[in-house]
Amino acid sequence: MTSTQLAQPIPRISLNWLLIAQALVIVPFALHVPVALIILWLVCTFWRIQIFRMRVRMPGTWIKSGLLVGTAGGIFLARGSLIGLDAGAALLIAAFILKMLEMQTRRDALVLIFLGFFCVAVGYLFEDALLWGLFTLLPIATLLAALIGLQQSNLASKPAGTLMLAAKLLLQAVPLMLLLFLFFPRLDPLWSLPQPSNKALTGLSDSMAPGDIAELSKSASLVFRASFDGPVPPRSQQYWRALTLEQFDGRRWSQSSRAQVPDAPDWRRAGEQIAYSIVLEPTGKPWLMTMDVGQTDLAGARQMSDFRWQRRRPVEQSMLYNVVSWPDAVRETTLSDSARSQALQLPAKGNPEAREWAADLHRRYPRTDALVDAMLSYFTEQPFHYTLKPPTLGPNSIDDFLFASRSGFCAHYAGAMTFALRAAGVPARVVAGYQGGELNPDGNYISVRQFDAHAWVEYWQAGVGWRSVDPTAAVAPARIEQGLEQALASGEEFLADSPMSALRYRHLAWVNALRMSWDNLNYGWQRWVLGYQGQQQLQVLGRWFSGVQAPVFAGSGLAILGLLALWLLKPWRRESDSQLRLFNRFERLLARHGLKRQQGEGAQAFARRAALHFPQHAEAIEGFVDEFQAQRYAGASGSTAQLRRRLKRLRRSLPWRLSTMRAK
Repeated sequence: MTSTQLAQPIPRISLNWLLIAQALVIVPFALHVPVALIILWLVCTFWRIQIFRMRVRMPGTWIKSGLLVGTAGGIFLARGSLIGLDAGAALLIAAFILKMLEMQTRRDALVLIFLGFFCVAVGYLFEDALLWGLFTLLPIATLLAALIGLQQSNLASKPAGTLMLAAKLLLQAVPLMLLLFLFFPRLDPLWSLPQPSNKALTGLSDSMAPGDIAELSKSASLVFRASFDGPVPPRSQQYWRALTLEQFDGRRWSQSSRAQVPDAPDWRRAGEQIAYSIVLEPTGKPWLMTMDVGQTDLAGARQMSDFRWQRRRPVEQSMLYNVVSWPDAVRETTLSDSARSQALQLPAKGNPEAREWAADLHRRYPRTDALVDAMLSYFTEQPFHYTLKPPTLGPNSIDDFLFASRSGFCAHYAGAMTFALRAAGVPARVVAGYQGGELNPDGNYISVRQFDAHAWVEYWQAGVGWRSVDPTAAVAPARIEQGLEQALASGEEFLADSPMSALRYRHLAWVNALRMSWDNLNYGWQRWVLGYQGQQQLQVLGRWFSGVQAPVFAGSGLAILGLLALWLLKPWRRESDSQLRLFNRFERLLARHGLKRQQGEGAQAFARRAALHFPQHAEAIEGFVDEFQAQRYAGASGSTAQLRRRLKRLRRSLPWRLSTMRAK
């Protein structure tokens, strides 16, 4: 567009598509920006329509300044800052809305269109699921339609025509997009946006009271998916470590300072290994889920002193990483004094009955493994109940649970057993994470959700090291073997707070089949599209370009590019008339030197104007056009070769820097 065109008013078709595109861009942000911005958008859209209908005037400088300052102030009050992902996205959407209100010329419309494309890209910082990827095609297509409406006057009255052309442009961009996706080097982010501290994310925390994990059982939110290189391990072996809790204050278990030291513990491999990959959803925490004892090559990940893995930064976006675990690994056969002291820590007072019971068991069962078996037998033989609605416990919560209520969730059992083991002189700690997961037979992977949150116990035995034990399995084996839904008592409803969740209707075969198929599609999107990062890209390209596969792949690529070139260039649609084809070349030659043929201008008139424009080449120009007209219209004898020679003579006589020289 020239400067004159940029200053022209906006065509109606472009304005209509811009209004539609703005709605498609803003609606997905409704959950991530203050509600007042949605109201502002509705008001500004109505105002813009009234301006177009010439019922109100464009806002003045004071009104625009007031809207800008007021909007920024409102975002600051709602988010507490103007820095960060939520606040930055809100400011961007606000600019996108207010620009529509002040838009008058085509230049303003171009700015708004480019802002729209940027808003769509920012949306991927909030959502990266397959459904969002498909939805973004709509705002992109409508923004392209608005862009076409600004420049294509012949489509000014054809809304469907602009949209169809936009769709064709998107389809033509698909091959280039695939090539860039496959071959363009994957780079680590050069910048990152700080996350808002008040952003709520459901999941495990770094401390645990008896009822905390029971609250997570009400949520069906996805935590991660795991694919195994070999057979999927039995559900009873699927214990996913997130963190350990070693500090007890009489009510809550929390992380100790020692556990937060990035010091890889001493362990050695034993038994069969399990290789798998995990696609972890955003948690807002740095913990990485792994089975024991795991090793991963994820950049920026490190193993802590309590065998868990974590990143230096919280997990704010879906991420893929590979792990190899050895469930039978031997872990820390010797324990340092500081580690032993931490694993035996108890408050000075409280829960006297539990302390006395543990001391009595220790006297009767001096061997650690026999003591653990005795505690598990107690849970099995006494009338303990597994429930999501345990009664409230008093100040001596361990005593109340072990000897009075005998009803609780996994955190009650893990916390009580860890307390008793420590009271008996056995180093122990609570492990928080997830247990089990739902197998998807379509993709042969498991999905772990918040209601799979679990807590179990690790105790240390001299010469043997750390060992895991799950007291919940002694009380409710169905929870470990089958899952939470099967372990609940008859009076308790699974996901009672989520009546519309499809997980509640797994007994309906067709509903469950649809849910599994859609979940498999999403997992494939995350694993093969979002997870296609640097290391995986190198592996894929290495397989493609190795050995005999390289020439096959190269030949296939050239064939595809050739077919694409034929489809885009369409040589069969070119002018088949040799005389007209040479005259078209003559036009393009002069156009490259700054002289374009005007619409409706005849060949003779164009030649006269060209001779005046290039007087030193007038003879060659007029000679070509005279020969063309003589052959074309007068029926003069002559060959195409003769006409081609005259064009070639003209091309050689025109200096290639002529247009530049004239511009100077």
